[in-house]
Amino acid sequence: MKLVIHIVITVVLFTIETISAQDKTIATTVVNVTSDKGKIKFALYTKENFRKEPLQAKESVIIKGKSTVIFEKVSEGEYAIICFHDANNNNKMDFEPNGMPIEDYGVSNNKLSRFGPPVFDEAKFLVKDKNVSFDIKF
Repeated sequence: MKLVIHIVITVVLFTIETISAQDKTIATTVVNVTSDKGKIKFALYTKENFRKEPLQAKESVIIKGKSTVIFEKVSEGEYAIICFHDANNNNKMDFEPNGMPIEDYGVSNNKLSRFGPPVFDEAKFLVKDKNVSFDIKF
């Protein structure tokens, strides 16, 4: 009987630990949008899927130059966020013929490469034992 009780307690503790490890949130606000037209689109990545299919994608309206989303049920680990101002509501980032972005964009840590697309190691942040909140500037 003691063995059964021990096994049940172990399973319950493991389940609670697993659930709490996946219940973190990441609150992200773009603070300097130049226009309230359109929306801001946000994407959450790991190193493995960076700039490919995001783990989570969100969008938010712009109010007085700010836009906020909350990514929920995030496990512990390293992540990066890329966001852009979809000013014309066409659900994609627009580029000049030479490949330069037309619409404003930003990344977590506010570290944009001067030449070329965002780099995971510059944008990464850690989700560990508490919720994360930060601002992104275009």
